[in-house]
Amino acid sequence: MEQHQAEQIATKKPATMRKIIIGILAVIALYFGGKKIIFSFTHETTDNAQVETTIVPVLTRIAGYVKTVDLKDFDSVKKDQVVVTIDDADLRMQLGEQQADLQQSIADVSNAKAQLTNAVLSLQNNQGNIQLKQIRQQKVNNDLKRDQNLFKEQAITKKQIEETEFQLATANQELLNAKTELATAKNKIEVLKENVNRATALIEMKKTRIKETELKLSYTQITAPISGKIGKKNISIGQFVQAGTPLFSIVNDSSYWIVANFKESQLEYLQEGKPVKIRIDAFPDVDVKGKIESLSDATGAKFSLLPPDNSSGNFIKVTQRIPVKISIDNQASFKNKLRAGMSVFITVDK
Repeated sequence: MEQHQAEQIATKKPATMRKIIIGILAVIALYFGGKKIIFSFTHETTDNAQVETTIVPVLTRIAGYVKTVDLKDFDSVKKDQVVVTIDDADLRMQLGEQQADLQQSIADVSNAKAQLTNAVLSLQNNQGNIQLKQIRQQKVNNDLKRDQNLFKEQAITKKQIEETEFQLATANQELLNAKTELATAKNKIEVLKENVNRATALIEMKKTRIKETELKLSYTQITAPISGKIGKKNISIGQFVQAGTPLFSIVNDSSYWIVANFKESQLEYLQEGKPVKIRIDAFPDVDVKGKIESLSDATGAKFSLLPPDNSSGNFIKVTQRIPVKISIDNQASFKNKLRAGMSVFITVDK
């Protein structure tokens, strides 16, 4: 009898322990489950979020052979630091030829101006000759009138009056020739003025070409547009590059933000300036905080290459997501941990 009672007590002990363990597990499950349920009612969350920053591509503005590459993959660079140089030998030779050509054009302008000055002096001389021809014509004309009166009185011979008439005809022709030379001189001056203007304009054009070549020479020194770290470089010494060829990209490592894609049903509790808790997947124990900076005015699908058109075909309702920009508080403290593209988990209080 006593042995039977002992066996019953021994059998009840494991059953009681199982009930106690199951009860404890149930309490723990209820605690964490209830906590999770309460959390879901009091917070909005999303894991569709990542760290963003400015990534600037570095491009060539001229074609040529790469002369030097002063960096390695993932190197840090400063703004305006020379990172790549293009061989400028051809451009410098071209610049020398253009400068010599400019000096020749300057000499041509001086020559054209000298010719214009001589033409102006010749014009003044022609004007003086016309005045002399007019005086001589007037004198011969007066002599003819006097000789005609003398001839009527038979004071001179026929030959003498014919001689005076010849002198008047000669004076008239010389005056006409002088006037023609004056008109020719005026036309020549206009032509020479045009030559001076053309030569002067040619100088300005050649100066512009020199400035263009000098600008291209400056493009052979490729500098970093911003400070940061480069990605993988796609360039090596001796490589020929075309204008616009991407060499590498620079990641701005001093300014980061987060873009979180919340469901459209979560927007009710998202307002600008609202505090946000951020958990970086790579560093889950790091406490990062931020605030909502702005909300996009369009869903992410609207920015895709082929936005969905619900008016065509069968319509299936899909919950859309809205990009939300989140700034990071005390960003400098996490600078060494943040990387563009890192996944994060976002929590916002309702």
